Amino acid sequence: MRPSVPFALLVVAGLLTGCARFSPDGGMDEVAQSVGREAGADAGRSVVKIASAEQAQRAKEQVAALLAPPVSADAAVQVALLNNRELQAAYNDLGVSEADYVQASLPPNPGVSLMGVAGTGLANIEFRLIEDILGLFTLPRRTAIAAEHFEHARHQAIATTLRLAIDTRRAHVRAIAAQQQVGFLDQARATVDQAVRLNARMGDAGGGDQLDQAELAAFYAELSAKLGQARLTARQEREKLVRLMGLWGSDVEFALPSELPDLPGEPDTQAAVEREAVNRRIDLIMGRHDIAALAKSLSLNQATRYVSMLQLAGIYNDESANMLTNNNTAINRGGAQLDLQIPIFDTGEARERKARESYMAAVNRLAAKAVNARSEARIAYETYRGTYDIAKFYRDRVLPLRGVVSKEIALRYSNGVLAGDGMRVDLFKYLTDARARIMANAAALDARRDFLLASTDLQAALTIGGPEIGATTAPMP
Repeated sequence: MRPSVPFALLVVAGLLTGCARFSPDGGMDEVAQSVGREAGADAGRSVVKIASAEQAQRAKEQVAALLAPPVSADAAVQVALLNNRELQAAYNDLGVSEADYVQASLPPNPGVSLMGVAGTGLANIEFRLIEDILGLFTLPRRTAIAAEHFEHARHQAIATTLRLAIDTRRAHVRAIAAQQQVGFLDQARATVDQAVRLNARMGDAGGGDQLDQAELAAFYAELSAKLGQARLTARQEREKLVRLMGLWGSDVEFALPSELPDLPGEPDTQAAVEREAVNRRIDLIMGRHDIAALAKSLSLNQATRYVSMLQLAGIYNDESANMLTNNNTAINRGGAQLDLQIPIFDTGEARERKARESYMAAVNRLAAKAVNARSEARIAYETYRGTYDIAKFYRDRVLPLRGVVSKEIALRYSNGVLAGDGMRVDLFKYLTDARARIMANAAALDARRDFLLASTDLQAALTIGGPEIGATTAPMP
């Protein structure tokens, strides 16, 4: 047995060299690089796994600096990546997956059995060293499977980060649009209030009637109700953004830009959006890792179908005579024991069938995801181009024409009021135009909001997908 000791040590050393090690960054470096490529360099630098008090303090200082000026979309994304605790939990899940990967790469620990027999007139001691031979033989394949699962978890962390960034951009656009809608309605109500006051003065001078005053008052009340509803919507949209950014306390008092960004001069052109989606979608990359892991698992099940338990034990027995007989002879014996499970009832067919069906299910799901990814990319780009054309038409055609009409009607109404004739016709036109102008400006604002949301949805369709693809348009208030 002595010559086998060096050989056993060499085998153990070879197995240990193949063991995985914990990475210095816990897999976060690739996550940060991928997020930086898809969401911008600033977002990539904000991908940090907070694991110490120093890192938490540094993140807090960065958040405070980002919240000082009016928070742009990029700044909101950085705050969310630094401050959102759900995202930090996802990074902890990545650490758990890495621990599972390292654990799977370790050889099975040997077992030790020590037995002593007394009361037979002999001193009998038996020592056994037991090793799971099947676990050693299958270690490389099990390590490869765990590596695929770790890659899946890493891309899951990338997808979670990008999802948070995209959701934050959506919430940022909606919050500013709702805030801007409040400002517009407040301004419109102030204009109507001036008309109400002017008509009231004419009534005091005997130049108006109660019907005119009632109609203006009703219109003012209608605008007040719409303004109250818009303020409630603005608070709701802002709170959604606050939750995504992980803010509380005094930090929620940050300021937002007063208006949505202007439309670009020309929309982006995307050639072969379907191919871009298939190549870049994180969920498809995760599906490929799942298939690779299941293929390796199927191969492992096929290789171990008939042998599910194989153990080898080295035995050393020391038997000495009882001291009472003055016989001090000692007998040392050595040997080996092989434990093998006989596949009589369970031949492994069920395990192999399950592994094969799981593999084919993953293949079919990946194919279905690829089809959906192509469709989502097409509709996202069509929505992006369509909302751009609509927003541009409102900006260049509808609002200028509506401005001309409103200016002329307001002039005629004011002249009619001052002259004291034709007020009924002028007032009716004034109220009709005011309603049309408010609807046109609200629709133009919604169109610009929908374009910005569609632009974000297009990036989502090319990277992570999601249920909101192609569904950015909201009903007009």
